[in-house]
Amino acid sequence: MARQRISMRHILDVLRLKHEARLSHRQIATSLGISLGAVTAYLQRAAAAGLAWPLPAESTEHEIEQRLFPRVAKRADHERVAPEWTLIHRELGGKGVTLHLLGEEYRAAHPRNGYSYPQFCRHYRAWCSRLKLSMRQVHQAGEKLFVDYCGPMVPVVEGVTGAVRPAQIFVAVLGHSNYPYSEATWTQTLPDWIGAHVRAFTFFGGVPQLIVPDNLKAGVTTACRYKPELNATYAELAAHYGTAILPARPYKPRDKAKVEAGVLLVERWILARLRHHPFFSLPDLNSAIGALLTDLNHRPFKKLPGSRHSQFLEADKPALTPLPPQPYEYAEWRKARVHLDYHIEVAGHFYSVPHRLVRQQVDVRLTATMVEILCKGERVASHARSARKGGFTTVPAHMPLSHQRHFEWTPGRFLTWAVTIGPQTTVLVHHLLQRRYPEQGYRSCLGLLQLAKRYSPARLEAACQRALAVGAFTRRSVASILEHGLDQLPSPAEATAPATVPFVHENLRGPTYYH
Repeated sequence: MARQRISMRHILDVLRLKHEARLSHRQIATSLGISLGAVTAYLQRAAAAGLAWPLPAESTEHEIEQRLFPRVAKRADHERVAPEWTLIHRELGGKGVTLHLLGEEYRAAHPRNGYSYPQFCRHYRAWCSRLKLSMRQVHQAGEKLFVDYCGPMVPVVEGVTGAVRPAQIFVAVLGHSNYPYSEATWTQTLPDWIGAHVRAFTFFGGVPQLIVPDNLKAGVTTACRYKPELNATYAELAAHYGTAILPARPYKPRDKAKVEAGVLLVERWILARLRHHPFFSLPDLNSAIGALLTDLNHRPFKKLPGSRHSQFLEADKPALTPLPPQPYEYAEWRKARVHLDYHIEVAGHFYSVPHRLVRQQVDVRLTATMVEILCKGERVASHARSARKGGFTTVPAHMPLSHQRHFEWTPGRFLTWAVTIGPQTTVLVHHLLQRRYPEQGYRSCLGLLQLAKRYSPARLEAACQRALAVGAFTRRSVASILEHGLDQLPSPAEATAPATVPFVHENLRGPTYYH
């Protein structure tokens, strides 16, 4: 920075206000009407020259100026010791390393014949301008992984039908070493998107601090420049691996320049070489991509030492977070509302939740084998996943107490109990269970059980006989007969013959049906 043209009197005022008045740099600049940078520069020069306050009484302004601004003979650029710009460029990718720090280290190593910091920066920018555009960006080691899909697809011929199915090409690129990974998937849907990430982490042997995807619908539900909404499964993947997702801003191509360069690299060095090669399965295609990917990563740079693989091992690999003990298990997240029967419907099957959650909305996490149900972030139920459409998976503890008593009974158990009372009771229980769903008759059968606790088996049997005789096949009719003592009266004439229903009949299921 060039010295601001002010008198030595102002410079002395800067020192006085700093050491005597103890003002801040900004307050000194405002008071004297000079720039903040000038105040900082003069105080730094005074500290470097060893000027203590108060100044010696015999010192003159000329002597102080000579100590603050010593004259240094200029050296020609060809007499300077130039830094190793390749090493500077590589060091700049280290975590916390800045160009200012590297400039200070260079000046410390060459105090007399080195470039000044402005010259150091100018020469470094000139050196960078001679590199390829893809090398201009500087990313910290292990910091970012850029992910996307290629535009071109690779046709795969199905061996049985001969139909041609296009395969998508996934690309992931580490920001610092430009180390790419690529594979083929059938689609860009969520399962393939998540699976490609898991395999990419395994390929790199670690996890970066940030994942930068494009606003692909599988990963980003709502694209927004300021607060994008991530897919719940994608967010769960990031939490499992201890990383974060930072989607590229819409219409900001520089945010994803690394992956676009990586996509272009894969298209030129891999897909172009496979354009005349027929493939008959996805594993065959991925095997060919893997072989060319290895060759690409070990190919030496033209203007930098080493290769992408060597830079990865030297810088990115040590900076990656270790992989978790288990890879992420793919899971889908859905929302469901609890029905009045305390079940939720997931893929056509019904799963129970605690009955207190009736009418509430819950989150559902689906894996290949499990169904987990969460309410306000707390897991309230889990079930083995079932593919039976229209079926029910019910945990008795989720039921109200009254329903639990129903759940303990089955049609066969009701019939076994009825046989212990008598044949008329057995026939009536058959009638009560002759519905589309036997569970619909459970309440009436439980009512008969309650009557058996108040009345003797003989009276209950007689009441069932009278109810059958008059065609009243309900629990309420039996209860009314017992309450009024009609079971103890002689049977009506039309009911002299005991009412029987043949057990072998095309309209009766029989007791063996329920076992």
